[in-house]
Amino acid sequence: MIEISAADLGSVVAEQPDPLVFATVSGAHLYGFPSRDSDVDLRGVHLLPVRDLVGLREPEETRSRMEVRDGVETDLVTHDLRKFVRLLLRRNGYVLEQLLSPLVVHTGALHEELAVLAPGVLTSHHAHHYRGFAATQWKLFGRTGELKPLLYTFRVLLTGIHLMRTGEVQAHLPTLLDEAGAPGYLPELIAAKREAEHGGADVDHARVAADVERLHTALDEAQEASDLPDAPVAYDALHDLVVRARLQG
Repeated sequence: MIEISAADLGSVVAEQPDPLVFATVSGAHLYGFPSRDSDVDLRGVHLLPVRDLVGLREPEETRSRMEVRDGVETDLVTHDLRKFVRLLLRRNGYVLEQLLSPLVVHTGALHEELAVLAPGVLTSHHAHHYRGFAATQWKLFGRTGELKPLLYTFRVLLTGIHLMRTGEVQAHLPTLLDEAGAPGYLPELIAAKREAEHGGADVDHARVAADVERLHTALDEAQEASDLPDAPVAYDALHDLVVRARLQG
């Protein structure tokens, strides 16, 4: 549950200097394990005017704004449309999840067009993104012993496996509990995470390590068997969308 009103989220969006293509909620709220004290991660796309792209000054392709409203920290990060699309084409699962997040704060026709084209950027090589993200979070869990990076580890592995098997981007961990191979103790860990953002993980480390290794193997096997293509097929359509959006500005 997002611990801030929709009106407050909308006001954050409305204060941006350039038009937003979309803004969605990412992070723990999207992944299905927010804590009582979780901040709200807003992610999206802004559209720079042509004049910002043709002069000598470097354009502000990425913007970040953090603030506290009603005791809740909100973190808004947006990319210019061209940069965001380039990230999509680099097999970046993180931006795909932002684009397709069902927790929508701001949208429009251009957002809908991007979402329609999203299947055309999916490849079997997206498994590399989820494999690498899981390895990073697993190392963080090893250093801190916190529950959050452990849940992130399981979430990204299960998201990657599901993507390879079905071609669907699903970032919500409770939904992924039905995925073959999901450890049975994950609901208990999700419930524990709700109590504290940086709480420790009371787990059997040997069992958890074995499960993580098993899911890495499952991701490897799912990638090898995946029907997803080797390269994006929507490059030309996305190029045309960026040009049209910029000229219509």
